[in-house]
Amino acid sequence: MGSNYDKFETVCRILEENKFDKAKLISILQTIQEEYKYLPEEILAFVASTLKISPAKVYGVATFFAHFTLEPKGKHIIRICDGTACHVKRSTSLIETVRNKLGLKENEISTKDMLFTIDTVACLGACGLAPVVVVNEEVHGQMTPDKIVSLVDEILKQEEVK
Repeated sequence: MGSNYDKFETVCRILEENKFDKAKLISILQTIQEEYKYLPEEILAFVASTLKISPAKVYGVATFFAHFTLEPKGKHIIRICDGTACHVKRSTSLIETVRNKLGLKENEISTKDMLFTIDTVACLGACGLAPVVVVNEEVHGQMTPDKIVSLVDEILKQEEVK
């Protein structure tokens, strides 16, 4: 397979582990996203040609499911719920606070250093804890602007130590 195999060695391993089974496309894409933190376009094309399915089908699956992303994500992902229960409890102030803290402009979701990505989501399924924020898969309920700034400061402090 030459240079493509070298370039996509991880993807090849994932495809082999799934026995090149087209029926396992979602599982394959999930594993690729875990590895790369997103689904790069060239990897989607490689998966399509290797599994002998149309690039449109692979892209369609990748864009249909909300948990897939085609954009690179930061090292630390902050998901802020803006569903009904969280919105009523002022989740928008959390979004504004964390965006200001990280210096994100209107259309930016990731910091320039790719340390943080902010995701606003429709529901995190923890309405009783509203407003809810998930930082790197850790749930934080009854958030306030002060608490979210403390969380970001804590991460920044940990990053300095590394």
